[in-house]
Amino acid sequence: MPATDTPPPEPADDLLHWLRLQDVAGVGPVTARQLLARFGLPGQIFAASHAALREVVGAAGAAALLAPPPDGLARRHDAVLAWLAAPGNAVLTLADAAYPRSLLDIADPPLLLYAKGRCALLARAALAVVGARSASAQGVANAGRFSHALSEAGLTIVSGLALGIDTAAHEGGLRGAGSTVAVIGTGADLVYPPANRTLSQRIGERGCIVSEYPLGWPAAPTNFPRRNRLISGLSLGVLVVEAAARSGSLITARLAGEQGRDVFAIPGSIHATLAKGCHKLIKQGAKLVETAADVLDELKLPLPPGPAPAHRPGAGPARHAALLAALGFDPADADTLAARAGLDAAAVVGQLLELELAGLVERLPGGTFQRTVL
Repeated sequence: MPATDTPPPEPADDLLHWLRLQDVAGVGPVTARQLLARFGLPGQIFAASHAALREVVGAAGAAALLAPPPDGLARRHDAVLAWLAAPGNAVLTLADAAYPRSLLDIADPPLLLYAKGRCALLARAALAVVGARSASAQGVANAGRFSHALSEAGLTIVSGLALGIDTAAHEGGLRGAGSTVAVIGTGADLVYPPANRTLSQRIGERGCIVSEYPLGWPAAPTNFPRRNRLISGLSLGVLVVEAAARSGSLITARLAGEQGRDVFAIPGSIHATLAKGCHKLIKQGAKLVETAADVLDELKLPLPPGPAPAHRPGAGPARHAALLAALGFDPADADTLAARAGLDAAAVVGQLLELELAGLVERLPGGTFQRTVL
């Protein structure tokens, strides 16, 4: 069913002025906010004199603001109005009561937010859950379980709709009462990556999709680091599930710190490449978390009655006990495991295959195996 908590649309003339202000060259979110503080709504900015504008943005900025509207603005305006006619779609401006208050605390909130779905979620307590696109099976499981438990506790899960950890975080959020918000790096009428089209549709129906980019804006490498400030800005804190030493998730964590948000990280094996970023964050002061309760305790939020644990130690059939004990929780190859467990190498290979099919171990690059905590 389409969402029913969509705020009323902006009057058409007001929306046209907002779109025009967003298009002015050299006027970004920070400068635009200064202009709004001085003159009021965008229509009043464009009605101001060159002298008055010059006091805020200088001569070049004033000239840009008073230049004729760009070609195509009217067509873009019509396209936005047509998009708004669909149930659940909304455009939130800085002047809207429904604009997320948490974003007003960051240095450069966007002038416009294009939203699809339950806009009321943008006003709720939220936690960002982010991590690697090429995530391990363990990382995906952790992201889903933590997000589900935190959503059940009432937190809205915010992430970026990417593959891997983001996908698992959104899925976990949708399974709980808090639902999920996807902050995307394209226009709100597009889906990227295409593989998440079905998930995007479900979020649009039961959660909320948000973008600062104009309709039709394509995916580009520069979009995603920029949108990360909104992922952290909408949230009380950021939980990094898995991240390499150089990762976009670390950008989100850094932005969270700059915005005064909490940063949490799940530790991993000292041998795991995707744990290096989390360990780096922990060394820098991020809170090490092992369960969803750790996050809720730090945020001073109550644990829901009878929550499912974020993870529990996995156990396999009794016949695999010796092999699992030999494996521990660090990667190892079959020959090493055979020597540790005192088993025949062929038997170890067979058992590893059974454990992999059961989801109790995962095969890593280079022929090694790692235990999965379920």
